[in-house]
Amino acid sequence: MNPADEIVLIVDEQNQEVAHVPRRVMREGGLIHRACYILVFNRKREIFVQKRTMSKDIYPGYLDVATGGVVLAGESYELSAKRELAEELGVHKVALTPHFDFYHEADNNRVWGRVFSCTAEGPFILQPEEVEDGFFLGLEAVKSLAAVERFTPDGLKVLKKVIDREAVL
Repeated sequence: MNPADEIVLIVDEQNQEVAHVPRRVMREGGLIHRACYILVFNRKREIFVQKRTMSKDIYPGYLDVATGGVVLAGESYELSAKRELAEELGVHKVALTPHFDFYHEADNNRVWGRVFSCTAEGPFILQPEEVEDGFFLGLEAVKSLAAVERFTPDGLKVLKKVIDREAVL
């Protein structure tokens, strides 16, 4: 299925379900939707950074500290996170730690996100339609790289909140 035709869950400002529409309609209308964000750490507590493909419908070619994506119609945040990990990285049956929900609005991207983290060492099987490349980096290296490279703003927001709130690193 073409990703633009996937049926996604639309929510309101209070994160209450209101509709199911094709992804293309959600993007064209700037509709509020749900997404899952999974921070993937290795045993050294480095974070997996992925380079998004140029075919992505938002932030193409950007670096991202979170694996994840849009919650589809009929999915919970948790089911979406497990699906996204399997699709994007080939990771199955890993324990997900939930952290918090948050609202993000920027660049025609209005989203209620739920943040998870997990530990996985790889090697990963990268989904060629979604992920061009990926590598583990320490937090200081991520901060340095973010000063000179384009990162998804919501991903960086998630990482900062997890570090500030949860002290996971």
